[in-house]
Amino acid sequence: MIRYEETGHVFTLETAHAAYQMMADGYGYLQHLHFGGKLGGGSCDGLRPVWATAFSASPQVDVERQRYSLDLTPQEYPTAGGGDYRTPCLSLTFADGARNVELCYASHRILKEKPALEGLPSLHGACETLEITLRDRWADLEVVLLYSVFEEYDVIARSARIVNRTGAPVTLNGVLSACLDLQEDDFDFVHFHGRHAMERMVERTPVAHGEVSVGSVRGTSSHQHNPFVIVCDRSATEDSGRCWGLSFLYSGNFIAAASCDQSDACRVVMGIHPQGFSWRLEDGESFQAPEVALCYSGRGFGALSQSYHKLYRHCLCRGEWALKRRPVLINNWEATYFNFNEEKLFQIAKAASELGVEMLVVDDGWFGNRFDDRRALGDWVVNTEKVRGGMKALSDRLKEIHMRLGLWFEPEMVSEDSNLYRAHPDWCLSVPGRGRSRWRNQLVLDMSRKEVRDFIHDEMAAVLSSADFSYVKWDMNRHLTDVWSAALPADRQGEVHHRYVLGVYELLERMETEFPHILFEGCSGGGGRFDAGMLYYHPQIWCSDNTDAIERLEIQYGSSFGYPISAVGSHVSASPNHQTGRVTPFHTRGVVAMAGTFGYELDLSAITEEEKELVKKQVKQYIRLYDLINDGNYYRLTDPAACCLTAWEMAAPDGSRALLSIVYSHVRANLYPPILRLRGLTPDARYRLTGDDGKVYGEWTGAALMEAGFRPPRQHDAYPHGCADYAAFQIELTRVEG
Repeated sequence: MIRYEETGHVFTLETAHAAYQMMADGYGYLQHLHFGGKLGGGSCDGLRPVWATAFSASPQVDVERQRYSLDLTPQEYPTAGGGDYRTPCLSLTFADGARNVELCYASHRILKEKPALEGLPSLHGACETLEITLRDRWADLEVVLLYSVFEEYDVIARSARIVNRTGAPVTLNGVLSACLDLQEDDFDFVHFHGRHAMERMVERTPVAHGEVSVGSVRGTSSHQHNPFVIVCDRSATEDSGRCWGLSFLYSGNFIAAASCDQSDACRVVMGIHPQGFSWRLEDGESFQAPEVALCYSGRGFGALSQSYHKLYRHCLCRGEWALKRRPVLINNWEATYFNFNEEKLFQIAKAASELGVEMLVVDDGWFGNRFDDRRALGDWVVNTEKVRGGMKALSDRLKEIHMRLGLWFEPEMVSEDSNLYRAHPDWCLSVPGRGRSRWRNQLVLDMSRKEVRDFIHDEMAAVLSSADFSYVKWDMNRHLTDVWSAALPADRQGEVHHRYVLGVYELLERMETEFPHILFEGCSGGGGRFDAGMLYYHPQIWCSDNTDAIERLEIQYGSSFGYPISAVGSHVSASPNHQTGRVTPFHTRGVVAMAGTFGYELDLSAITEEEKELVKKQVKQYIRLYDLINDGNYYRLTDPAACCLTAWEMAAPDGSRALLSIVYSHVRANLYPPILRLRGLTPDARYRLTGDDGKVYGEWTGAALMEAGFRPPRQHDAYPHGCADYAAFQIELTRVEG
């Protein structure tokens, strides 16, 4: 709900459990008043006055009194150059070299829908939108702020559009999407850092005087930092405390920062990283900043995560596969790498089909002269020496055994040893007269150029039209360097990073519109572009190249704070694991992979008969419990970095059933496992607890399981699965009627 009070110019946005309030003050500046619990219909105006102090200048409009300073005022969209020395959302240079911007309220309107953001991912669905136009006091420059209220999900989507009507070009030096000025300082900053094959590790640090920031200047959201952060009370836990989430719907360079100022107030900002960014905005043109999904929870991290999970499943992911059950797949990569032919692929598929698997994904190596990672990227033509008869012949054979076909692409990259590079060397990002950086023996195509995107589109479309494909894995295996485009003049090279991302989005939109029945999965060396922007185009993303089940516990734990289970690509892989060499039970690998889009990443024809029976059981279990796993409320019961075991729960929204998963990551002598207090159950109902091996653990009330808690089985009790190391348990809770 959006409410405007003309007296006082107060705007109030309400969701199911939260309120967001701001006002156009007496000088026309848009002040932030509140984002937190509901206000009972009242206003916060005057509750927390601020005054000017020494060395905080007053603007021209307060020159007589000098009692007002933007340096101390909580603002909705702060700017540079006007006396606010904190981190700005907007910094620019006018044609005359001036850099100060002074935005004041001009007008607003309330819409009954959410406008799409041209060329960018954005939330969709039932909502109201507040559009506030701010205008520079001295020049005809406008900033249009958009606030879309998704009441059911406790989320407000924010973005900004810069409109130049000055009569001359303006250079944008920094455009962030959202700012929260919270008038307190006792907060922690939670972010998700990592590296390739170890993404989204949780780190919690106090917000102090100065600034704590995370971000990426790698051209993608990156493995190293994720464009999702939380600011929270120092005492916040899974089930209590105030939390503010900021999730950036963007897949390129970003920054998220929090700082305390001289008045002990906290400013949090998020948007495109200003490093390396500039944008020439001609007179009459506009620049649209990407969207930030803001969420407030007064009930801890768990409620915050569940809001994002539901929102992204229902209001971000699109198309046929947004909510549809995904097929259980087998990927050939770890089974064959580049060494395969159509018969080997068919035998892998046949073995998988007999165990209930539904789709074969042919990974890298099916195209051009691609026998290793040194050549042929960009030559998207089926190698008929490897796959005789082409993909149609393979697809037809797979249909006979009731298997679908999927395919791997890396569209944004090119090998120097390729027909594409030999024909168009200028299509790469590369600075003339300077050396080039390389990784995996490949260069990056300039996706900002239409002719490049058209070529990739035509190549991919020809392949995907040649056979009956159900799935595409869209990979990207290096970050951007030597960022320079032959298609832009020298003074516009600062636009390349953003134009690259817009180009990727345009190509994705085009491909998915033409092939709506294909499930597209995102990937960037695993989780290097695991962000909300990509979820708009890919309803699932390969979570990490690290398929070690024990390592995945931390990776998937961190991912769960901001992203739904249905987005997490997760497979059972070989043991010893190819990334770590760790040996883990087959059952444990299945339990961990079932906290994501389930599949296999190994040669199922080479496993034991006992393991084949486990595969049959796992596939049936996953399909039977799919709705519970993906639509249930997700609860983190332990922190894998701080406990000998990792436990998580998916509970049906109506409390009728739940699935409890437990994995031991650290075996200790004489261990008493910790009590697990379950969540999401009906307090006065009784639940029967049954293991996936058929063992009944007993019946208890929901209240007993949630308040007194359940002590899980010891790791030694998993001996029926063949090993006590890294033991796992999967326990189903069923409400007993009558």
